[in-house]
Amino acid sequence: MTASEMRHEVGTARTVADAVAAVTEALARRQFSVLWDLDVNAKLREKGLELGVPYRILEVCSAPRAKQAIETNPHVGYFLPCKVVVYAAEGGTRIGLVRPQALIDLVEDPRLADLAAEVERTLIEAIAEAAG
Repeated sequence: MTASEMRHEVGTARTVADAVAAVTEALARRQFSVLWDLDVNAKLREKGLELGVPYRILEVCSAPRAKQAIETNPHVGYFLPCKVVVYAAEGGTRIGLVRPQALIDLVEDPRLADLAAEVERTLIEAIAEAAG
């Protein structure tokens, strides 16, 4: 599997901060919450380092879906929570995620396929909406 097959990414004219807010709202409408918003720039500044572009990593979760996945196969926990990345690039902002279906294939448990597909569809819808 190639890197481009592992991820889904879209562009937007929104700023990184506005895109993060839009993603958070779009996810909430789909029963996902942002558990953690890592401002990579701020964290690197704490270490005396600078990153040239705004970069945020959101850890997102749908509690009922996470429960279902873990009860089906506890190895899925290695991939939870899902990550949505928002960063500045090419004069705009990119919003992307690692495709849950690509990750779940690594668990080799066909019982998780439908759930991974549903989560992936939902996350893709949310970032498309957030991108505008």
